[in-house]
Amino acid sequence: MINVKIYGDSILRGIQVNPVNKKYYINNNIDVEALSEKYSIQIKNYSSFGCTVTKGRKMLKKSLENIGCDAIVMDYGGNDCDYNWKVISEHPEGNYSPNTPMDLFVETYHDIIDTLKKKGILPILTTLPPLEPQGFFNWFCRDLNKKNILMWLGEIKNIYYHQENYSKVIEKIALDTQVPLVDLRGEFLKSGNIRALLCEDGTHPNTSGQKVIASAFNNFANEFLKTLRGNVLSAI
Repeated sequence: MINVKIYGDSILRGIQVNPVNKKYYINNNIDVEALSEKYSIQIKNYSSFGCTVTKGRKMLKKSLENIGCDAIVMDYGGNDCDYNWKVISEHPEGNYSPNTPMDLFVETYHDIIDTLKKKGILPILTTLPPLEPQGFFNWFCRDLNKKNILMWLGEIKNIYYHQENYSKVIEKIALDTQVPLVDLRGEFLKSGNIRALLCEDGTHPNTSGQKVIASAFNNFANEFLKTLRGNVLSAI
């Protein structure tokens, strides 16, 4: 049985916004149990709310000291590309960097991938599900000075483009390091109605969005295992 671990942020943890009390809670419909049973894969999910790639590197290295596995799926970038909106709202004239600047994001991801490969573990990356910028802005800036934030931001749609850049960089990292990539973003974009797949905060997938993620992983696992079996047979 293949042993797989999942590391990432609240997206793969299954965090949603409760429509009644407007608080975050775990409502995970990605259904890794079904994947595990279908493909005879043992899957453990270590994703955590608010995790960035730098925090993830610390968690991974600590975990690998004690427990091994065959592959690790990683979903970082959503928190890395975010900003401290409160500080921006108070001082819009300043110059600000995301939680993890792009150069550090790329460097850290490469370091993680290199570490895993040296230990004989297959790294698997995921692109970022797209966010809905107006919903994001309304949610995360609701108690802040929106006028000041817009003064710094320029246009609300720039939130989308900024997050999209991190997702594109993940694609490039996967290509440069020759590791598998699960294109979650592509599956969301195929729907044509991103808003219907996200919670009120414009960024966490709702139950419908989580089912899109489950489908993307199912398709990836199916094709990946076919390729793996084909490679084994051709080597015999």
